[in-house]
Amino acid sequence: MIKVKFKYSGLLFTLGMAIAIFNSCRSTKIDSLYQDKGVVINGVKWATRNVDAPGTFAANPYNAGMFYQWNRKKGWATTGDVTDWDSNNFVGDTWEEANDPSPAGWRVPTMSELGKLFDENKVNFEWITVSGISGMRIIDKATSNSIFLPAVNHRGGNDGTLYDAGSGYYWSSTQSTQREDEDYIALFMYFGSDFAYVGYWYGKSSGFSVRSVAK
Repeated sequence: MIKVKFKYSGLLFTLGMAIAIFNSCRSTKIDSLYQDKGVVINGVKWATRNVDAPGTFAANPYNAGMFYQWNRKKGWATTGDVTDWDSNNFVGDTWEEANDPSPAGWRVPTMSELGKLFDENKVNFEWITVSGISGMRIIDKATSNSIFLPAVNHRGGNDGTLYDAGSGYYWSSTQSTQREDEDYIALFMYFGSDFAYVGYWYGKSSGFSVRSVAK
């Protein structure tokens, strides 16, 4: 069993759901991931790949793409060291369209949209490893449409330190209302092989992955 906990709007929701756990490397072809026009999962049309350089998607569904800080359009590598990291947290409650790194016709999802990926009534998911990249495959129960979210961790907001892979961090465009310093905090999805959370404890200067939804 995997526990999915959503700490959102002051409430703690715990959803238990059975999923298949695949701990060994497995080469799995997920046909729907190779579509260029996106797939609908639980009523939301998702890109099949992470955002890579600004305005582009990753070359394939298992590629990590790039990390982004909240409301900033500059992409950061998911491997190696970086320089010129901006440790200042953006102050404001809107991810401005001009700073959205998504390709044309796409945008950073809201937290509500990200939450639909873990609605046990509408989706199934499994932890898999493909081409050396582990992550969560999410499958729409009604249509069998699926997407894969690579788990490549994140860069810390203070200096861009890269943390080891094993978990996935994905930004939402939603401002946090959970803390007194909410101007510096935005909501994100955080998951691993046996858990998924809505997070609000990292500042907007952190570098996370972006998976876009259609406008």
